[in-house]
Amino acid sequence: MSKKIRSNHSVGALLSTAVMLGTLAAPVWAEDSKAATPADTSVLRICASEVEMPYSGKDGTGFENKLGKVLADAMGRKPKFVWTDKPAIYLVRDQLDKNTCDVVMGLDTGDERVLTSKPYYRAPYVFVLRSDSPLDITSWDSPDVLKAQRIGLAADSPAQVMLEKLGLFNANFNYMKSLTGFKSKRNQYVRVQPERYVDDVASGKADFAVVFAPEVARYAKQRGDKIKLVVIPDSASRADGQHLPFHFDQSIGVRKNDKQLLAEVNAALEKAQPEIESILKEEGIPLDQLAKTPEGRQG
Repeated sequence: MSKKIRSNHSVGALLSTAVMLGTLAAPVWAEDSKAATPADTSVLRICASEVEMPYSGKDGTGFENKLGKVLADAMGRKPKFVWTDKPAIYLVRDQLDKNTCDVVMGLDTGDERVLTSKPYYRAPYVFVLRSDSPLDITSWDSPDVLKAQRIGLAADSPAQVMLEKLGLFNANFNYMKSLTGFKSKRNQYVRVQPERYVDDVASGKADFAVVFAPEVARYAKQRGDKIKLVVIPDSASRADGQHLPFHFDQSIGVRKNDKQLLAEVNAALEKAQPEIESILKEEGIPLDQLAKTPEGRQG
């Protein structure tokens, strides 16, 4: 099971999906990503989506944009964002694999399409609740989970697996589909805008939501004390008893033949870790202790 829609954890081993995706020297902004350019070791070409906030946005205010600048600085390179107007799930296929850029931020550690760096943060899924909610929910075993009428979640996510297990999926189906305007996913990728989860919980349209913390931390923080994020314990299991992950290590992806670049990235991550943690904490993301995968996946 993989983690998030924009990476590949939405239902990883169960259902397959694809991926994503500060005051340093000003980055070099790429106008498009149509043509590959020769390798320039003075520049770090960062694959980036214009439409994947809070991770990435054309104005550079996404937290992964900020982390990309920190990474480039630690490598002694200038950051050059190679933008696409497509969702981040297409970054590997349409950019990295075509050599228009060199790194993809925020992939699941061990993503099989790439070489992944050692993880630079680990984050959980969270229950998004109103601070004054009458529901007492701290885990999937909480009895109040069964009292909810409308639960915000992404299709094909770990949360959907749990709703199916608990017998809540069918009753919640129409609300879940309303989050994407009832668009069919058959011929298109449809992303729920993360702030929608927070807005619906805050307004009472949803009793709670289940979302990967980095997607909603910024928007929950903007609500002040009206919204709380409750970390979901990483102890859930599917109906067949198999562990269902709700916490995920995040890494940087490079092409499978770029082992030298991977080594440089790993060295830079160690150097930049204090700045990375500062950006993530400012974003409001609840962080876990990193798993013991010090060098990431080398092949």
